[in-house]
Amino acid sequence: MTNYLSFQVHGNADHGGGGPAENMEDVLIFITELVGKQPLEILATLLPGVTALQNIHPMLVHLPIAFLLGFFVVDLIGAFAYKPAWRSVASWFLYFGTITALVTVCAGFYAASTVEHGGDVHEIMERHEHLGLSILGLACFLSLWRFNVSSLICDIANTFFMMLSTLLCILVFLGADLGGLMVYKYGVGVAGVQQASHDHNQATIMAPSPETAVVVEETVPVDDGDHRHDRGRRGRGAE
Repeated sequence: MTNYLSFQVHGNADHGGGGPAENMEDVLIFITELVGKQPLEILATLLPGVTALQNIHPMLVHLPIAFLLGFFVVDLIGAFAYKPAWRSVASWFLYFGTITALVTVCAGFYAASTVEHGGDVHEIMERHEHLGLSILGLACFLSLWRFNVSSLICDIANTFFMMLSTLLCILVFLGADLGGLMVYKYGVGVAGVQQASHDHNQATIMAPSPETAVVVEETVPVDDGDHRHDRGRRGRGAE
C-alpha cells in the first residue's frame, strides 16, 4: 500500500516513471487487489502495524498520556487566567483520561503475562505496573472530586487539587519513561528481538544459545601473519 499511495516529491526522482495518471493506475490496481482479499488480509494490508502487535497496550498507552497531560495544561491555564470555561473543558480531558487509563492498565496486565521478557526487565515491568496503578487511582480520585463538586474548585482546595494534578503528571512521565526503556533498550514486544524467558515465580539465568556461541567464535579475529603486535617479533626482525 505504501508503494501505491506514497507522495511523489522532487519531481518523482525517488520512484521510477509515473506521473499522476500512472499513480492513479497504481491506486486502482491496489483497490482491485484489495477487494479480492479476505477480511483479515484486508486488515493486514491496511493496518500492518496493528496486525503485527502482540497486544494492544502499546496502541492504547498514548491516549491517557495525551488526555491527562492535556487536562493539566488546560486546567492550569484556566486557573491562572480565571477562565471557568477552560476548566470545564479540562474536566472532560480528565474524565476521558481516566477511562482510557483504566483500559490501558487492563491491557498492560494482559501484556505483562504474554510478552516474553528476562529477569532484569521484569523488575522494570513491575515498577511500570505500580506507576500505572498509581496513575489510575489518582486520576479516579481527581475525577470523582471534580465531578461531585457543584462548582469549580477554588481557594485552598484548588491549591491542593493542582498539587495532586502536578503529581499525576509526574507519575505519567515516570511511567512513560519506563515503558520506553523496556521497548527501546530491551526490545520488549519487538518481534525482531529475541527475549530470554522469565518465570514470574522464580528468576532464571538463560545460558547462551548455540547460535550465539557460533557468532562469537566467527567474530574472533584470526592472526594471518601479516598484522603483528608482538614486540618480540619486531625486535627479532630488527636484529
